[in-house]
Amino acid sequence: MQTEFGGPEVLHLEEVAAPEPIPTEVQVRVRAAGVNPVDFKSREGKGASSSMGGFPLTVGWDVCGEVTAVGRGVTRFEVGDEVFGMPWFPREAGAYAEFVTAPSRHFEHKPHALSVEEAGALPLAGLTAWQIIIDTIRVQEGDDVLIHGGAGGVGHLAVQIAAARGANVFATARREQADFLAGLGAARTLDYRDDDFDTQLAELDSVIDFTGRYGERSLAAMRPGATLVSVPSGVGADLGEVAKAEHKRATGILVEPDPVGLAGLCDLIERGKLEIEVDEVFDLERAADAHRHAEASHGAGKIVLRVP
Repeated sequence: MQTEFGGPEVLHLEEVAAPEPIPTEVQVRVRAAGVNPVDFKSREGKGASSSMGGFPLTVGWDVCGEVTAVGRGVTRFEVGDEVFGMPWFPREAGAYAEFVTAPSRHFEHKPHALSVEEAGALPLAGLTAWQIIIDTIRVQEGDDVLIHGGAGGVGHLAVQIAAARGANVFATARREQADFLAGLGAARTLDYRDDDFDTQLAELDSVIDFTGRYGERSLAAMRPGATLVSVPSGVGADLGEVAKAEHKRATGILVEPDPVGLAGLCDLIERGKLEIEVDEVFDLERAADAHRHAEASHGAGKIVLRVP
């Protein structure tokens, strides 16, 4: 919980009453909560903070846990079911807590193949990647796809989802992460510190930029009719005009709760096509340390809070 915007030190534990589900909702006892960039941006007063209401507020949207109560009308879950999901985004969900309540269709049954921590790391990042690749770009077999930030929390999932669609996946990351990305299905990794991707790649069908740094350079490597999706900051008017003049599409995206997408992620996991890399796990009481680690990290995978 926090009562002001600021650095990691504003996060603190406080005992409050557990939320109760209304009709169509479930109450979930949280076992793990993923940490995402939008969490620490919102903590600072940016990110999704404008959609979260006033203080006190609790950040976090990734949830994995156990259903502890069901509201009237819920048919998909029973008390005791293990579930995971991304409730309410961008409204406040309060995932950094022992209990959350949300509409039942904001959740899906936890895949048996995943640990609680892995499932807690998946929803927001996984749905972001899914909604870009499946719904926005509609990647097809044989497409050439470049993913900037391919080893990150969202990027490493996007690489796998695109590869599972039969795409030829290229990624920018650190050179030492090339073997990791090759194992996920990337055909080639370019070191963003040394390699000029726009001189080595051309006629790309789509580019996904999880860094927000490579707008016009990405457009230069794309064929007419291709799509650029820029995630952290969206697409400014100038970049949009350049894309339009070149007969290309440039767009941002904001992830939203999506039971179809969650089911699609589960299917990939059950078929062995999708794995979640967990970077580090912190206990809930160390949420501030988790944020410090997340803000300083250049590693691969996701950071997770374990809720005792």
